[in-house]
Amino acid sequence: MDLEENKRKPIEGLNPYLGLTQKEVDERDRLGLKNHALKPLTRSIKRIFADNTLTLFNLINFTIACFIIYTGSYKNLLFLGVALCNTAMGIFQEIRAKRQVDKLTILTEGKVRVVREGKEIEIEQEELVLDDVMLVRRGDQAYADGVVLETTGLEVDESQLTGEADAVIKKQGDDVFSGSFILSGTAHVQATAIGADSFVSKLSLEVKQEKTAYSELLRSIKMIIRVLTFVIVPLGVILFFSQFSQSQDINAAILGTAAAMIGMIPEGLVLLTSIALAVGVVNLARKKVLVKTMPAIETLARVDVLCLDKTGTITSGNLKVSEILPEEGFTQADVEEGISAIIYTLQDKNSTSLALERSFTENPGWDATARFPFSSDKKWSGASFGNRGTYIIGAPEFIFETLPAEKRQQIDEFAKSGYRVLSLAKKAGAFEDSTQRLELVGLVLITDELREEAKDTFRYFKEQGVSIRVISGDNPATVSNVALQAEIEGSHRYIDMSQIGANPDYEQLVQDYVVFGRVTPHQKKHLVQAFQAEGHTVAMTGDGVNDVLALKESNCSIAMAEGSDASKSVADFVLINNNFDSMVSVLKEGRRVINNIERVASLYLIKTIYSVILTVIYTFLSSRYPFQPIQLSPISSLTVGIPSFFLAIKPNYKRIQGEFLKKVLHNALPAAICVVTYVLVINALGGLTKLSFAQTSTLSVLLTGTVCFTTLIAVAKPFDFKIKILITLLMTAFVMLFLFAGSIFNLASLLNVNMIMVYVPLILSVYPFFHFIRAFMLRFVK
Repeated sequence: MDLEENKRKPIEGLNPYLGLTQKEVDERDRLGLKNHALKPLTRSIKRIFADNTLTLFNLINFTIACFIIYTGSYKNLLFLGVALCNTAMGIFQEIRAKRQVDKLTILTEGKVRVVREGKEIEIEQEELVLDDVMLVRRGDQAYADGVVLETTGLEVDESQLTGEADAVIKKQGDDVFSGSFILSGTAHVQATAIGADSFVSKLSLEVKQEKTAYSELLRSIKMIIRVLTFVIVPLGVILFFSQFSQSQDINAAILGTAAAMIGMIPEGLVLLTSIALAVGVVNLARKKVLVKTMPAIETLARVDVLCLDKTGTITSGNLKVSEILPEEGFTQADVEEGISAIIYTLQDKNSTSLALERSFTENPGWDATARFPFSSDKKWSGASFGNRGTYIIGAPEFIFETLPAEKRQQIDEFAKSGYRVLSLAKKAGAFEDSTQRLELVGLVLITDELREEAKDTFRYFKEQGVSIRVISGDNPATVSNVALQAEIEGSHRYIDMSQIGANPDYEQLVQDYVVFGRVTPHQKKHLVQAFQAEGHTVAMTGDGVNDVLALKESNCSIAMAEGSDASKSVADFVLINNNFDSMVSVLKEGRRVINNIERVASLYLIKTIYSVILTVIYTFLSSRYPFQPIQLSPISSLTVGIPSFFLAIKPNYKRIQGEFLKKVLHNALPAAICVVTYVLVINALGGLTKLSFAQTSTLSVLLTGTVCFTTLIAVAKPFDFKIKILITLLMTAFVMLFLFAGSIFNLASLLNVNMIMVYVPLILSVYPFFHFIRAFMLRFVK
């Protein structure tokens, strides 16, 4: 779809300073000509129910239940209770997380400034009506298609729509499309297409422009599920016909096959992952952090390079004019009047302009004949005022090609002392008049206070192996000074990115420097790409439209709630309280989730692995499958389900090493091999000691439970008092089942001499055998 195809003709004669009347707004509202609501960040409740209920594993469980009902052995349907609880818990936790996220989303949604009946007001996006006059300025996102009625010099980023990141200059009569970001300038834009008619709604490639959050955790789990999808049903069918052909007992064949297939389903693992991530979202919501995508929690936990701007992260962003230094021949009043004329003419809302506005409260009322809004690329702004000439304010090195050596040294000294240095310049003619040279009127020194928590926050990241890089549009000497105050390691290694040329070696730059100053938006993006090319997982923080390209490119992006609509739109996290210290909580929460899922995932996969292996083996053995469905319920609940829930919420903030699947199999595979070995040994010894199927089945349950508890003990380390009590109670409950609930779970009495002779030595061998297999496998892998 082409941008040209979505153009609409505006209504004629609409005054940009009057806008629509309330009567005209009401009429359009009645006709339904309103803007559509934003696409929610979370799934609908209906979708949550459907996605948690209509799953492949639930379908398999339901099918197995139908076959068990046919046998009349209704107590073997107990496994359905576990499946229903898993589904209910998943729905409950996701709805809970959805409500928390939706509440925070309302706080971060961008408002639309419109002109109605001559007044500028802010409205919700869905209250925008066709032909409304929108007032857009730097940092805003366009929420509807429109045509420019009047502008002071508008530059727009349409990369979300076209994929091209170059700024597009918009003049009066030009079209502005929804989904684009305002890079500089202000404009009155008449809404010509809203809701479903807007370009961004029709754009079929919109999804292609969205950043996909990579999750090794979810990728590994999905791979496990994908493999099992192709394994469970065929193996179940083969086992059923094998068991039936051997015994001619269809009920026994059904129950054995059902137990095998139920054992192969790691349904709790999927639930646990979803719950852990959802709980992480809720915990962060309580700390005023909006998580826009759940996998982003994991991504941030894996981050090893954090790129950030100076303002709003190292410093508070509360800029103050510290000193005014007029040049010879000018007075302080001359400097103040020139700066006031620029800021009140342009009405930019960036942090520097707001700081100047707070210091210079008198509007001189000069009439502007031309305006030059600030942009991140040119680093200055200004205006022409007829006979008064042209005034420009910005970074000295971007305004003047050359300066006297003494003046350059003076500016450098101020920058090294931590000041942001702005210069006010003027020329007698228009800006385009090349015969008139710019003259320095004076310097303005601006200070920014260090955040109270900055040192502790950066010290924590250093301890956790996260490397800090400062990427800023300010003077590199200024940024380096502030970074040194915040005790960021290597802050003395800085570079001026305006001096690197057209085709620098970015990969070498990221190795050599820690502080990057005078960085353009495109350079920020290239620096992030260079870190990624080195194999790093990169997080980027930002609050301005100049950060959007880098935020989109990073593995994980963080924006401030007070930042621009553009930055919040593309960010994975939004810090509602604008407190960068919240990043520590986010990192910890991500690590807790991943470490604990890695810890307990092995418990779920033990049953899956040994069930697959036993299914294959018992297809060829002339013996009944060793388990019935009801016998798996206590093993699943006591050795996996209950302890995994408590282990998943334990504090665990170790650094993430990756290789999720390898770590999980480190415990799961040895345990599964132990279970298979003991089941086959019991099957063989049962024949020698004349044990019945009920007795060998009981011993298989006992030894399987013992192996699983041994694995649980290995996984749960290091222990705390609560975990010790929990495991003791679970082991006690497991023993009590054999003593007092054997008939319910089809378990024979253990008080049999032949059985005792089998299970006592086997139980005593479990601990050394498990650790021998695990050590052997670890050595073999290495």
